[in-house]
Order: sequence, then structure tokens, then C-alpha cells
Amino acid sequence: MGVTLARVAQWTAAGSGTGTLEITPWNKSLLNQIIKFTEDFSAKHPQEAAYVFREPLEWKTRLDSSAFGEGYQVRINEATVQSEAKDKDGQPLLILSASTLRVRSFDQLSRLLQIAVENKLKEAQACLEANRDPIVKILGPEYGTVEGEDTSILHLFDKVEKESGPETQLKMKIILLLHQLDLQLLNSSLKQISQDVRLNPAAVNNEVNLLKNFSGQGEDTVLESLEYTSDYMFSNGCRAPPWRQVHGEICYLVIKPHDTDPLYITCSTAGVFLNGGLLKGKDIDYERKSDLYKDIVTFLRERSPRFVENMAKQEYSFFKEPAHEKNYQHLEGAEISGQFQSFHDFTENRRKGKVCGKGKSSSAGSPGERSKPRMKWKSSGLSASHSDKAPKKNSEEEGRSSTVPLTTKKKASGKSKTVKIQETSKCKASSSFEDVGESSSETDEDEQPLRRQEGNTDLSAEYWGIQKLAKYVKGGDPTATVIALCSMRDFNLSQESCQLAIKDTGCLEVLINLLDTEEIKCQAGSLKILKEISQNVLIRHAIADLGGLEIMVKILDSPDTNLKCLAAETIANVARFKRARKIVRQHGGIKKLVELLDCISVGSSYQAKDTETARCGALALWSLSKSAINKKAIRRAGGIPLLARWLKCSHTDILIPVVGTLQECASEPSYRLAIRTEGMIENLVKNLSSEHEELQMHCASAIFKCAEDEETRDLVRKHEGLQPLSDLLGNSENKQLLAAVTGAIWKCAISTENVLKFQEYKTVETLVTLLTDQPEEVLINVIGALGECCQEQENRGTIRRCGGIAPIVKLLTATNQALLVNVNKAVGGCAMEPENMSIIDSLDGVRLLWSLLKNPNPDVQASAAWALCPCVENAKNSGEMVRSFVGGLELIVNLLKSKDKEVLTSVCAAIANIAKDEENLAVMTDHGVVPLLSKLANTNNNKLRRHLAEAIAHCCMWGSNRVAFGETKAVAPLARYLKSKDPLVHRATALALYQLSEDPNNCVIMHENGVVKLLLAMVGSTDDALQEAAAGCIANIRRLALATEKAKYG
Repeated sequence: MGVTLARVAQWTAAGSGTGTLEITPWNKSLLNQIIKFTEDFSAKHPQEAAYVFREPLEWKTRLDSSAFGEGYQVRINEATVQSEAKDKDGQPLLILSASTLRVRSFDQLSRLLQIAVENKLKEAQACLEANRDPIVKILGPEYGTVEGEDTSILHLFDKVEKESGPETQLKMKIILLLHQLDLQLLNSSLKQISQDVRLNPAAVNNEVNLLKNFSGQGEDTVLESLEYTSDYMFSNGCRAPPWRQVHGEICYLVIKPHDTDPLYITCSTAGVFLNGGLLKGKDIDYERKSDLYKDIVTFLRERSPRFVENMAKQEYSFFKEPAHEKNYQHLEGAEISGQFQSFHDFTENRRKGKVCGKGKSSSAGSPGERSKPRMKWKSSGLSASHSDKAPKKNSEEEGRSSTVPLTTKKKASGKSKTVKIQETSKCKASSSFEDVGESSSETDEDEQPLRRQEGNTDLSAEYWGIQKLAKYVKGGDPTATVIALCSMRDFNLSQESCQLAIKDTGCLEVLINLLDTEEIKCQAGSLKILKEISQNVLIRHAIADLGGLEIMVKILDSPDTNLKCLAAETIANVARFKRARKIVRQHGGIKKLVELLDCISVGSSYQAKDTETARCGALALWSLSKSAINKKAIRRAGGIPLLARWLKCSHTDILIPVVGTLQECASEPSYRLAIRTEGMIENLVKNLSSEHEELQMHCASAIFKCAEDEETRDLVRKHEGLQPLSDLLGNSENKQLLAAVTGAIWKCAISTENVLKFQEYKTVETLVTLLTDQPEEVLINVIGALGECCQEQENRGTIRRCGGIAPIVKLLTATNQALLVNVNKAVGGCAMEPENMSIIDSLDGVRLLWSLLKNPNPDVQASAAWALCPCVENAKNSGEMVRSFVGGLELIVNLLKSKDKEVLTSVCAAIANIAKDEENLAVMTDHGVVPLLSKLANTNNNKLRRHLAEAIAHCCMWGSNRVAFGETKAVAPLARYLKSKDPLVHRATALALYQLSEDPNNCVIMHENGVVKLLLAMVGSTDDALQEAAAGCIANIRRLALATEKAKYG
């Protein structure tokens, strides 16, 4: 443990001093592993846990003496705690005095962590910060961590040989256990380190030089200036002093953006971060002041909006591009023959493995020049997308035209065929890939293609082999072109080096041009290659830039089925970003793709050819359906009934894209209606039992989205879909499938009938086991499902018996807003049982709920307030519990100023429960609850009316609040609530009017607003509470009238 803390843990003190542990994911992971080891130590190693440390571990704790219970002597007045467990000298093994904690055994450390509950992490952090080498205090200074060779275990073996007593044996076991923990921590750290991308001096220097090229005083420059703090460079390329290089630091920069103060940053092997700036005497404050970023550009994007804006305007090369011949010469018959012969020789050599890493230029115009990879700065990011610039020539003909046709001839059956290839003109990239009208239902791939690493690394033989082939693709006749394309397909096109070789040699433009010819074999060969290489994000963007999508959409009209399939599959790969999806839609691609689903044999027998055509069309529609506009276009093109028909097919290959498209589109209400009315729910349920996990996942995801509607939930139950969903919970390894299944269960559980079915299948018990060690997307759905199931009393008991309350309460400390909303509902549901409520209270759950009222998200605020209602109602001594939260009552009263209707409704409901305690009501009155409630009275929302009336009814019980409600004009609006059609509003309003009628002035206002006639009708209600309140209010009004009459007439 000492080795890990010294070498791996991240400390804030950059220079001298003890420092503190940074709150980073890395450190949290280390702390959690140490906490788990300590918590389990007492149970796994009871003898070693009882060992008394040489010196106590001492630190400043945040725990209060009141947190300690059984097994401790607590003196609350003196704020001291002593453990009942003592050493052989009678000294306590744990002492708390004036916030200083001293612990002398693992057993006490384990118990302390159990007491700390949600403060475990902070306590462990404080302990390790105060005891940088805890082994010294546990076993003695001779076992301390030293740099170099660790001799502590050898020292222990020597001691065992000399004194083989029980204490020495115990020490030996402890140090072996601690050594094992150290290895575990170092191994997990090593895994994390190996996954991190590390910067190096060359990469940093390149990035600085690039940014300097675009910096200066102009309006369109990305930065004003960027300078190193030191001009001296060491032999390893670093500019940081040697004593900082040991911390992985490379150099320090001063950056002046146009719109912020100067930024002082540190570039290290771990990433880029903001440091403390320059101190007096030109020293640097090395301490980290920000998060880590992968490079300088990423850091600046977060800090300077002007930087991002000006980056988007740049259209210049980062690197000087080599002169690359793009305009091809007319080839005479003899030249073609010679080329064909050399091409034949090349393919023969390649088959024999004789292709070497060097090759001649693929350009006919500059035979001695080698093509090199190039990079362009594209909009708001660094992109490898480029278009070749033709070098300047003296020829006027080349100066006049950017398009030089290449015509080649081939004799076949006595006829001459001509293939005309035109160069695609340079396409200007849009200054932004974003499109305002294009909304996506799922996260898009990064619209800014990743920057390609530039360096002097040797390129593979495949790279140069493809470059040599490019000459024959560009300049051969149809036969040579087809042979070249076939040979190119022999390469492993899934490798990035092969993909980028095609792009760098200018072959990509030619492949796209080939699509616009009349040679079907050339088109097919080109599409087969494009389909493979379009898996690369850079290639996808380049294809869109070069107008490839428009040509592919035209090919969808081809009579050749094979060509249509290849074009559709390539569109499916390319249309993974918004701009590409928009291009396909604008050129009529969606209607053509939908037509691919409309095969003659559908409905009778599914032929292999039809299935393949429909599969390719469905794949493309799946990619396109991530846009809301495209979803509507698919529906208008008649895609829904065709998808429904193919859903009845049994072939998994077609089912996966069909269901994938449906689940994407199910976010739209019109699609959910169609899925229900076209009878697709039955087929989705049927495919939940498929052997293919991907198909199961998409079916569950479709049900998840569709089950928002009650009719769909009933259909899922009717077609017996609840049991397969419950069974799929057992597959906890596939997290994507688990997220979809738990989501479907959550939405289905909104219906009470489905909850009863889930009880039969023991679904709640399985859901409780998924509350730990799951990603957030799974937890959100699991908690949501449990929150719905909690509405049934039996399930509340089941959650308690399965130990589910503690992990649910623990999740109240999460940060994900959607998760918090669901956790609040689940805690509120559990709190309806008094036994559950006592557990929630003991885990400090009510305080955590109250703290969520401060959350800026109105959904979290509302759900927390709703959850507090059953907590306050079912807690023992609830009044005292509420008063114990400092500033809690003021906080909830101030929420009445919210503009969110659901927050106001939930807070009114909570206030109605809190106001049942007289002291709490008095405090809320002092905080101005009466005028705030009165301001809400003029509302038409029945749900708010009901809870507002209840709150007013309970707030009338203190002092002159009845009079105050009358003065703040709350009575007349309340009288109008009686005209509502909601019986629950009637009941709450009658109770409020009954309380308000105790004040004579309020009775007059009620009479003037005609409440008597409305209340008379309610006196005959079957609801006893409504009946009594109505009668009581009328009686008070009548008594006032009689008193007035008697005073007037004697």
C-alpha cells in the first residue's frame, strides 16, 4: 500500500509539502479498493484484525461522536468516544477527541468504515493523507516503504528465524496481505496507465508549431500568441526542468486567446492542464488547476469560444502538400499496352510476395515523385479530409480547365468501348458540420474527424502496394481498371493503412468517378471497395465531400440488383453523421431505399435475393433514421407497412436492421401508434426469445420506447412478453442488452397488471441484484422499474427482505439527473412502509433527499419533494427529524417561488405533510409560507389546485394564518376550485374552506363567491371527509349570518 501511495497515487502538492490526494477517477478507484480490503479484513482475517498497531493511525475526522453506537463509550458533552475493545494494557483501540481520531487495529478500521456509510471515501482519504506510509505505524519503521529495492519481507523472514513467536507469525501474515494489496493496486493502475494515450515532446512541439502558424493579431487568427516559458530544449525534446520531468512534464506554455486572460498551461505525458501561473521571480506554480485534456486544441476548445469560432474559418493546410499530379494525360494505345504489361508484372510479383515498401508515383505526370499522406484543417477540428491541388503548369489548356477527360479504348467483339473518367472538382467543406434542421435521436459519431498522427514512421508494404495499383485504376482501360480493382480487394481493406493509402493516393476520387460510368463491372468493383473502406470515419467524410453520396443515390435506380445492394450498404456506412443523412434525404434517397423493401415475393415466400435486397435497404434506413426529419420522410414514403411485413420474416440478417430501424423510429408518437396498430408488438415479443443477442436487444429497446403508451403495455402482457423480459435479466454480461431489457421492464411496470405478473416471475428480486456494479444506463432503468413496482405493498416488503433499500439510498449521492429522478421515486415508494422508513432514516436517506431540493434540475427537485411526503408521513418523530435539517424548512418554502408546475405541486404536497407538526408550521409561517401559497391560488392546474388546497388547510392551524390567507386574497380563487370536475380537488378545497371559514371575513368572501350552493351539493357526497368539511363550512357561514342578523335586529 505504501508503494502504491508513493508511486501511483496522484497528489496535489506539485513541489514540496505533504500535499493532499486529488479527487480524480484514478484516486477514487484506488481508495475504493483500499476501503473494500479494509472492510472485508475483519471477516476474512479475524486474528490479524485483532493485531494492535505499533502506533495509532491518526487523522482529522468529519464524523461526529453521535455516529458511534454499540461497542463504544460515547460522552456527548465532551464530544469524545472510546472503543470498548482494549489492548492488553487496557488502552482503547479507538479514541475520538476534538475531531482527532486514533485507531490501533484493523478491526476498528473496518467498523469505522461501516459507521461512516457515505463518508467512507472522505475518511479513507483523510487517513491516507495524514499517514503517507501507514505500514510504518502498523508494523514499525523497519517495514517502511523506501525507494529502490523493497527489503521489508526479507527483514521479516530474518526476524522469524530469530524469534518465532506468535506475534512475529501474525506480523508476517499482515505484511504478506498488505504486500498482496499493493500488487493488486499496482496492477489495476498499470491497466489504466496502459489504456491512457500518452503525449510526447515531438507531438507537443508539432501541435505548438501548427497553432503558431494560425496565431497573430488579425481578427481571423485562432490565438493572439502562444509561447514557451523557456527557450532551452533538453536532448530528449523536453523544456521542463529535470526535477519536473520526473513527474512526466514536458514543457510550459503561455497562451493568449482573443477572448480570455492569458492561460498558463503544462504539457505532460498524461495530458494538458492549467497550472498556477507565474510566481514572483519567474518561477512557475506547477500545481494542477484544471482537468486533464488530451491535447492543446481540446483544452482551448473548452476555454475559448473565439478559438472554436476562428478554427472553423481556417481552410489552410497544416503541412505543405507535396505537388501531386491530378490531371491525367491522354494515353496512347502503345502506352496503355505498356502499362497493362507492367501491371501484369506487378500482380504476378505481388502474388509471389515480391512487393517492396517503395513504389513509383501513381501520377502519370510526375513519375519520380512519391505520394505522401496529407492533412487539412477542416471546420472546427483537425481533419484528414482533403482535395488535391493541381500543380501550376505552363500549359494554357490545363490552366483553362480543371477537368481533363481520360479516354481509353479496348477492343471487344469487334466493337470499341469507351470509359470516360472525369475528375471531381474540389468540394468546399461546410464551415460547420452541424445542421439546424437535423436532430438526432442518438449520439452521432464525432462530426469532426479525428486528427491523423503524422510522423516519419515507415509505411507498410500494403500502403505502397496500393499506391502502385492506383496508377492502373486511374489510367487503364475498363479491363485494366477491373483487374486493378480486383487486385485492390485482395488487400485487407479493413486495415487503416490500406484505407488511408487509397485516400492519400487520390484513388478515392477515382473510385467515386467510376460510379458515374456506364461500366457495371467498374461500378460494382468501386462500390465493393468503398463499402469496405467507408468503415473509416475520415473516408466517410471524404466521400460526402467529394459528392459520392449523390451518385450512390442515383445508382439506387439501376436495374442491376447487385449494384443497388452495394450502393445501399455503402450509404448505410457513410450516413453516420448528420450532413451525410441530409444529403441522402435531399437527393430523394429515402424513397428509393424504401422501395428496396417492396419485393414481389414478400408475404408469400422469402427468396434469398429479395431478402438480401431488403437487408441492404433496411441497413441504410437504419443509419438514416437517427434523424427526426428522416423518420418522417420514411413514414411518408410508406416505410412502416413494409417494415411490418419484413418483421414477420425468420431470417436474422434482415430482422436486425428492420428492428433496429423500428426502435430508432419508436421515439416518434406516430411510429409508436403504427407499431401498435400494424400488429408489430407480437413479432417483437416473439423475437425476444431469439438466440441472437443483438436482435433481442433491439426488440427490447423497441418495447422500451413503445411501452410509454398504455395500449402497448397491455399488448406486451397479452402476447406473453413479460416473462421473456424477466428471463433476459439473467444475461448480466451484455450491458447493452441489459439496458434495453431493464428499460422495457420499467415502462411495462407502469401498468399495475404487469407489476402483478412481474411478482409471479420474481422479477423484483432479480432487479435488486442489479443495483450494484452496473453502468448508469442500466441503473437508471433498474431503479425506474423498482420505483414503479414499489407502488404495490408486497414489492415494498420484497425489496426490504432482499436488502435493496441500502443500495437504493446510496444512489441518492449520484450525479446523473435521470438516475436521481428515478431513485427519488423509488425511495418515496419504499418509504410508504414504516419498516422501510426506519431503514431509510437510519441510512440518512431523508437528509440526502432534502439536499436534492437544492439541485438546479426541476425534475430532481420535484421528485425529491414527492419522495419526502411519505418519509415525513411515516417517520417516527417526523417533526423533530425535519427540524434537525438546518435551513431545511426555509429551503422548501423558497421553492414555492419556482416557475415549474411540477415542483410547485410536489412542494405543496410536502408542506401539507410538514405542517401537521405545529412547531414546523410556526417556522414556515415565519419564512413567509402564507403569502407564497396565496400567490399560487390563481391556477387552472387541477393537480396543483388539490395539493395547494391541502397545504392551505394545514397551514391554517397556526396563529392568525387564517386571517392572513384572507388578506392575501387566497379565499376567492379557492371558492372557484369547487367548480372543478375532479373529486379530489373538491375534497381538498372543502377542507381548506372549512378551516378558512373560522374567520368571519373569510366567510363573507366565500358567501359573495357563491360557495354555499356548491357546498350544499357536496354535503350529500359518499366521501365522508368531503361531506363533513362541506357541512362544517356551511355551518360556520350560517352561524356568522345568524350572529349578524341578531346584532342588526336585536
